[in-house]
Amino acid sequence: MSKPSGSRLVVYAALAGNLAIAVAKFVAAWISGSSAMLSEGVHSLVDTINELLLLYGMHRAEKRPDLTHPFGYGRELYFWSFIVALLVFAAGAGVSAYEGIQHLRHPAPATDHLVSYSVLGVSILFEGTSWWIALREFRASKGALGYFEAFRRSKDPTTFTVLLEDSAALLGLGFALAGLLLAQLLEMPMLDGVASLCIAAVLALTAFLLARETKGLLIGEPAHPRIAERILALANADPDLGKANGVTTMQMGPRQVVAMLSAEFEDALTTPQIEACITRIEAAAKREYPELTALFIKPQEAKVFHSRRAALKPSSEASGP
Repeated sequence: MSKPSGSRLVVYAALAGNLAIAVAKFVAAWISGSSAMLSEGVHSLVDTINELLLLYGMHRAEKRPDLTHPFGYGRELYFWSFIVALLVFAAGAGVSAYEGIQHLRHPAPATDHLVSYSVLGVSILFEGTSWWIALREFRASKGALGYFEAFRRSKDPTTFTVLLEDSAALLGLGFALAGLLLAQLLEMPMLDGVASLCIAAVLALTAFLLARETKGLLIGEPAHPRIAERILALANADPDLGKANGVTTMQMGPRQVVAMLSAEFEDALTTPQIEACITRIEAAAKREYPELTALFIKPQEAKVFHSRRAALKPSSEASGP
């Protein structure tokens, strides 16, 4: 199953930018001795590794279903996205916090400020470009939804992961610039360490948001409600179906959905007629939603279906009709 080119473009743009920026920041940190610049270098290096992991996850998610994974490999992308969130916290926030604390304990003034300012300026330009590409792709996919609602509902973690990373990177660059500037003007080198701690806080918050969202996708979330609603409508339109009780869906990957339809068939139907009805409904649903990996249709009375649904604990996220 192919991924849209827009998602790959977002990841490739972020990868190219972060790799170049990481090298520049480490060189600047080595020349100037700035704690904030070193934290920013680690930040960009972690982001570079994250983009590589996302690309690997996208590649693995495209594998076709087989006997080992009959519903496909779509959740591989969710797994690697969760690893990205852990890396942002452990490697990014952890190292930045350590550097900040060390610089507060042993403050030393940075040197060659012009090099650091130049690298920060170029980094802002590159990160801003990557951020704009990710934002443009996210806006195109979110439709009329608000940004936060679209983030919570999104089933493709690649775009929102890069967008959050780039947003955190721009905030981090702002803190690094402010820390260096204030440390130089006020002759208080400890402010450089404070900037590192601020960068660590931004990365920790980003990691929390990413982990929270990707965890939900990894353990299983329902597909968008409109898919269940449309399957229900298609089923009720078939003349041999007495009544479609409801649909339960699960998102197996960004573009892989499994659904179960509870239905009552006309009593007079023979087994071959029921099989033909099931085949028609499945074919119609897959024509509208090619991402529908499997549709299971279960003959079931309405009272049984609704009693089982009622037994489920209420959730803030609807699972569809």
